Amino acid sequence: MKDTEKNLAQQVADTILSYITIEKKFVPGDKLPNENEFSAQLQVSRATLREAIRILASHNVLEIKRGKGTFVVERPDYEHPIDFNELSKTQLDVQALYEMRLMVEPQTAYYAAKRGTEQEIKRILEYGKQEEELILQGKDRTQIEQAFHQAITVAAHNSFVERLMPMIYQAIDSGVLLSNQADSKGIIQDTVNDHRLIMEFIAQRNGHGAKTAMELHILRAIKGFGFSED
Repeated sequence: MKDTEKNLAQQVADTILSYITIEKKFVPGDKLPNENEFSAQLQVSRATLREAIRILASHNVLEIKRGKGTFVVERPDYEHPIDFNELSKTQLDVQALYEMRLMVEPQTAYYAAKRGTEQEIKRILEYGKQEEELILQGKDRTQIEQAFHQAITVAAHNSFVERLMPMIYQAIDSGVLLSNQADSKGIIQDTVNDHRLIMEFIAQRNGHGAKTAMELHILRAIKGFGFSED
């Protein structure tokens, strides 16, 4: 698949994700329209739609059931409860994952501010606003936070970094879990404030500001969870 086709497939994947997380056109358990109907609705080829669905399936947003169709995942992995005996292991895993985020995401935010299209930046801001609303309502924000960081990655236009997203999702899932377990209102409020700052710099196309804001966001989380920065 050519780079232009890959980029179009990613844009379609983002649109479908927006239908699920923001516009609520599809909810968990829903079946997507058939391929001919949906590709016509999105004004793309069936091949592009298939690639977009593959991308979302690899991120556990959609599930392809042979002979039945494509469905919005009903119970993502992050909804399954974790045993308290596993918490210490989870913390060790999260520390390593957050260190990986620190190595990758600040520079990704820089390129998102510099390279993102107007539509891509608009989507980042929409996801950020939606996440803040969920936090203020005390609702689960995991999926929308994934979408927020995925949108930043897409706007950076680096296919290699996009391949790291499943690991970043794992870090986000575990981080949300730990903040909920610890009832860490400070960490959650920091997330709101940090995301506002990241969005502000990206909207201004201030790459250095976005990079610094993302770095501070991840460092604050590392400190808030009690992880060592050494």
